[in-house]
Amino acid sequence: MSSSNLPLVFAIAVSLAMIHTTIAQNSPDDFVSPHNSARAAVGVGPVSWNDSVAAYAQAYANQRSGDCQLVHSDGSYGENLFGGSGADYTAADAVNLWVSEKQYYDYDSNTCADGQACGHYTQVVWRDSTNIGCARVVCDNGGIFITCNYYPPGNFVGQRPY
Repeated sequence: MSSSNLPLVFAIAVSLAMIHTTIAQNSPDDFVSPHNSARAAVGVGPVSWNDSVAAYAQAYANQRSGDCQLVHSDGSYGENLFGGSGADYTAADAVNLWVSEKQYYDYDSNTCADGQACGHYTQVVWRDSTNIGCARVVCDNGGIFITCNYYPPGNFVGQRPY
């Protein structure tokens, strides 16, 4: 190989490494692990990856790729959405954002603090939701759209998540 090809070979190797890193940060386990960490913290059993739920999530994420709007699918699954721009957001970023709502959830009263959201967190730790499927797309505007769907769904009014 001539030395003139070395920059090209290097560029290809770096590109492939970046693609692998992005895929590795958004694999099923990259979604399942932080869910299960949050669930274990409150004594709830683990979730498992479900290919059917994931196919639903991917189909919906593909629909949102044109505008990246955080609009719920209104399907038969529980659902958490994440969107952002300006960074290469990953599965962990999305799940960590949802789990960060834990600080606003009061188990004793089964309510969120005034003016705060905690429904994303309660869906993550919903005891009866045992299967998840998630998807991530880069939108036409360069933003990131991530969805996780839950089966069976959670967040029933008047019921505690665990």
